Amino acid sequence: MADGAAALADTSSAGAVTGGVAAERLRSFLERIERLEEDKQAIMGDMKEVYAEAKGEGYDTKIIRQIIRLRKMDRAERQEQEALLDLYLSALGEA
Repeated sequence: MADGAAALADTSSAGAVTGGVAAERLRSFLERIERLEEDKQAIMGDMKEVYAEAKGEGYDTKIIRQIIRLRKMDRAERQEQEALLDLYLSALGEA
């Protein structure tokens, strides 16, 4: 058995510390992460609905996703990527 698993298996009381692992503190982290995962799933569902609504009104959701990705970027980084894209397309004779 791994050291961490052995430490948890040896924990007899709720707040015990065994092998350097505080069981209640660890449980607290795990429960917080699990709640956040649930929240994340709910938000992802909401986002899916918004994309479906946009698609239903005729918007191209691939383009919307691309715009969102671009808006997250710093302006200089975006300009650098656009310049490189133009350069590569030009090199390929596609521009």
